[in-house]
Amino acid sequence: MSMVEQILAGSHRYKLWIGGLLLVVLAGLLCYLQQLSQGLVITGLGRDVTWGLYIAQFTFFVGIAASAVTVVLPYYLHDYKQFARLTILGELLAITAVIMSGLFILVDLGQPSRVLNIVLHPQPQSVMFWDLIALSGYFLLNVVIATGTINARREHVPTSGWIRTLALISIPWAISIHTVTAFLFSGLPGRSYWLTAILAPRFLASAFASGPALLILLCFIARKLTGFDVGNEALHKLAVIITYAAAINVFFVLAEVFSAFYSEIPEYEAGFVYLFVGMGGDRHLVPWMWLSFVLSLAALVLLLVPRWRSKDRLLAAACLCIFVSIWLEKGLGLIIGGMVPSPLGTITRYAPTLPEWTIVLGIWAIGALMTTAFFKTTFSIWESNGGD
Repeated sequence: MSMVEQILAGSHRYKLWIGGLLLVVLAGLLCYLQQLSQGLVITGLGRDVTWGLYIAQFTFFVGIAASAVTVVLPYYLHDYKQFARLTILGELLAITAVIMSGLFILVDLGQPSRVLNIVLHPQPQSVMFWDLIALSGYFLLNVVIATGTINARREHVPTSGWIRTLALISIPWAISIHTVTAFLFSGLPGRSYWLTAILAPRFLASAFASGPALLILLCFIARKLTGFDVGNEALHKLAVIITYAAAINVFFVLAEVFSAFYSEIPEYEAGFVYLFVGMGGDRHLVPWMWLSFVLSLAALVLLLVPRWRSKDRLLAAACLCIFVSIWLEKGLGLIIGGMVPSPLGTITRYAPTLPEWTIVLGIWAIGALMTTAFFKTTFSIWESNGGD
């Protein structure tokens, strides 16, 4: 059976899942063709709000990609063998996340050919240039590491030493991709909501909470549907990492809030006021941002109590709360809060249009298809000779 046949083979429910995702991809593609034809006018973007849902998703998924370091570091640097299965899944998830990030950049550019400006006319003083270098290098590292590990598993031989070397290189590289992404925002002097020295640490803390939370949820789904089990010990150790990262993320946000309102600098306060209170009669994001805050606190309560954290259902609930909370804050509020109000104080309501949402869902569906294909292939190879 070829790899493609192996990926497509499955139960009726599995084929419905694949078919449903393909339909969502098709819908997203049709809306994207409409965007190519008519331009970004079909989106909610405009002169005052030039970055919106696309860039927000890009930022969020760069964080998901960077979060692979939370399993790679314990496994390769500290030789924590219980993370063997988690690590390969984390690397595959990172590959998917980087590809999705790239797709969100392409749709945000309006015309894909514009990306050639960075390639053909590189500007080392541009943060975008270094962001492209960081993401491309990280993508290649994870492809080589994951491919080498899976091939070694298929051929029943030990993983080569050079795989470990590349994995160690990928650890600081993972931190760099989200740091450079944060610099894209914090280097803009006219956007006070982003103009903070701890934006990069905030990005990393939120990434190291949301990425592992998604990985744990995928592991629970895999255990239920396929029987592939990464082990309770590995999941609970990863949950401890999520707990620390989530607590640090909440602390960073609260520190930003204190600095903004205690200093009483209007430009610094504006982003928080717009998102959590509303401004100029626009309050459409307020309920979502408070939901994000409540979910983050609920997740922390569940995670900080070891007895609750050790129960699979409560751990899954906490991970879901963290993922949704950080997506609302980082994949929605962060970009809009930085764009509204404008540097001149203008309040321009930004609401993604139906085509914009459809394109985003199409890229999410591509990510889901890739994750399904990667994981299913890995499960079959991993179980072919048993053990870790």
